[in-house]
Amino acid sequence: MDRFLRVGLTGGIGSGKSEVARRFAQWGATVIDADALARDVLAPGTPGFDEVAARWRSVVSRDGVLDRAALGAIVFADAQARETLNAIVHPRVRAQSAALEAAAVPGSIVVHDVPLLFEGDYWQQCDRNVLVVAPREARIARVIAREGWTRAAIEARMEAQIDPKSARARADFTINNDEDIVTLEMRARTVFNALRAAAAR
Repeated sequence: MDRFLRVGLTGGIGSGKSEVARRFAQWGATVIDADALARDVLAPGTPGFDEVAARWRSVVSRDGVLDRAALGAIVFADAQARETLNAIVHPRVRAQSAALEAAAVPGSIVVHDVPLLFEGDYWQQCDRNVLVVAPREARIARVIAREGWTRAAIEARMEAQIDPKSARARADFTINNDEDIVTLEMRARTVFNALRAAAAR
């Protein structure tokens, strides 16, 4: 076998996608976290940071650090601003993802953890796509507990993400996170076993 299995992993805010990504990594997958790479490409001193600072000066603090909450408030309230930010971030994230992917072992599973996987076209380049879903109110409660955001801020981010029904139509596997963590792990394991079988073909 001379290649790996490329897997797209996604889920709306508060769905439990990151929990599933952690399990996949524990079970042997190489997980490439698009959010982490997005932070890297916007770190102070990078070209991405400079572009964002030039476009939205108000989101850079006095000590020269990007105020991500302020940037998020802008782009999730303005579709055009979001497109502008995506045009700055996404090409750089994809370049870094490709570099990490190039080191993958043949026959392995490489998981691209991408929050907006189905909002773009990258999912079409994946061999399999996995969606994590959860009830809306449970998602909101998780994010409030984890981040301390307001309900309005969370709902604004939800509105910027693809409708779960549309996402299901594009996913090869859907993991429902509507019970406890043990059940989530069991369901994630079932999907991972299917991915492992596909990678071995």
